[in-house]
Amino acid sequence: MSELYVLKYVSPIGEIEIQGTNEAVYSIMFSNRNELLTRAIEEVPIQVLAECAIQLDEYFKGERFEFTFPYAFEGTDFQQKVWNALMSVGYGKTTAYKDIALAIGNEKAIRAVGSANGKNKLSIVIPCHRIIGSNQKLTGYAGGLWRKEWLLQHEKRCLRP
Repeated sequence: MSELYVLKYVSPIGEIEIQGTNEAVYSIMFSNRNELLTRAIEEVPIQVLAECAIQLDEYFKGERFEFTFPYAFEGTDFQQKVWNALMSVGYGKTTAYKDIALAIGNEKAIRAVGSANGKNKLSIVIPCHRIIGSNQKLTGYAGGLWRKEWLLQHEKRCLRP
């Protein structure tokens, strides 16, 4: 892998650390730091990271519903199947872990789907926040359940009739 760069973006629900190379974004994670940055987007020479931050900003403003910047995910074959299946869950929609297990052809892998979901490093872009329990309750989210709830409510508010 090429040299890894970091860009910090301040979202309405906390600081997000974007990591990537000149070619692609590899990680978008909430940093859970207490201090806030004074600017939403740091100036960096890496166009891919800057484009990611711009698109995240548009998402949080309710102006973007899918992402087009180059990204890559690294994981096992199973994890990648799960992450690809997550991409089919539309903006403002939710589905259950069981449904993802069925979508990848392994209906007994509900817990493994949950585990793969938790290892997703491309928060928001690979929409793991849209996966809920079969009982329609919110379950685990690496960024915290309060952020998962916020993201789901944000997407519902921004859906156009």
